[in-house]
Amino acid sequence: MPAKLKFSDQVYQLLKQVPQGKVTTYKALAQALKCKAYQAVGQAMRNNPYAPQVPCHRVVSSTGLIGGFKGERDGQTIQEKIALLTQEGIKIKNNQVQNFSEVLYQF
Repeated sequence: MPAKLKFSDQVYQLLKQVPQGKVTTYKALAQALKCKAYQAVGQAMRNNPYAPQVPCHRVVSSTGLIGGFKGERDGQTIQEKIALLTQEGIKIKNNQVQNFSEVLYQF
């Protein structure tokens, strides 16, 4: 019987399903894992050793706000996240994903 994946690896496996042009949320990832460990999902994103194959830049807040990236909440790092999302066709205005419900990936 194979060993159970660590929580972070379970998060990464789920996140690999989110295609370009879509985003998901910390909450949606946690709910797909049948838990409420939203902050633990955030920590997994912060420590993601598999980027960009595991596209942590596609994870945003459940309100559509950009959220953090690489452990940062502002500055050049967030501009990098916005640039990556914009390259994938996600429209961002004032750190908010536009048409959020349309680009939200459902597990």
